[in-house]
Amino acid sequence: MDSDKHTNTRRKFLQAAVVVGALSAARVLFSSDGGAPETGPQQPAPTRPPQPPATAAGPPPAEYAGPASAPGPFRLRPMAGETSRSGPGASPPHTNVAFRLSADHREIFLTFDDGPHPAHTPEILRILRRHDTRATFFVIGENAIEFPGLLRALADDGHAVANHTWSHPQLTTLPPGAVRSELGRTSDLIEDILGTAPDLARAPYGDWDDPSLSICNALGMSPVGWAVDSQDWTAPGAETIAYTVLDEMHPGAIVLSHDGGGERSQTVEALDWYLPRLLDEGYRPVRIEP
Repeated sequence: MDSDKHTNTRRKFLQAAVVVGALSAARVLFSSDGGAPETGPQQPAPTRPPQPPATAAGPPPAEYAGPASAPGPFRLRPMAGETSRSGPGASPPHTNVAFRLSADHREIFLTFDDGPHPAHTPEILRILRRHDTRATFFVIGENAIEFPGLLRALADDGHAVANHTWSHPQLTTLPPGAVRSELGRTSDLIEDILGTAPDLARAPYGDWDDPSLSICNALGMSPVGWAVDSQDWTAPGAETIAYTVLDEMHPGAIVLSHDGGGERSQTVEALDWYLPRLLDEGYRPVRIEP
């Protein structure tokens, strides 16, 4: 956005915030289509740490054997010269990991990590449904096994359900067998619930290395990073999240947000405000297809 447009948008945002300031943010979100996000009191810090620990807990004892055949090439191809952005403490990015995809007609790719969550995931689904848009959800196996109905709801609404490991460890700290278990068990669970195994995966913290990428590929999945980090995991307030997304948006961008892993009401509030404005600017959110 150019500066004049951005200033005008911010002015409209602040004017709208005054109107809804006396209302409860949660009730405003889900009873109407309009209204800007309120900054409100600072939300508790997310329970999932932004900085991965030096050591990560291993997966459950049962290990996934994986396919015996040799892997083929990754099916999802990032734009030439583009690599993924890695999370805090992550290894250098890899050229096989996409953070921006070739897109037509100002397509963008909204993604949500760490769910499904029994409160926040349905709230995000309602907003996406209201605006007839699609997204990609990278789910945690430990959460998916608790809320299989939410995985079905995601698929029924046309969203992509993807793999974000079983227990959210930093893959680069694990031996290959443990990486295979983290990714393989989650793929098996998604296939059991939805009838189709996922073909996309995202490493916790965006941290891939050559062994984990090889295992991801052998399990039939393409690795996905992000170009726009909404920073919602820092709980900076809904307004800050909204403007981070709006200011950094560009065609083909993969946007990182979270529907689980902590208190995500700010994410929901921000999405409810910035999504219709992205649509007004001609952006079209779609699911990632390998």
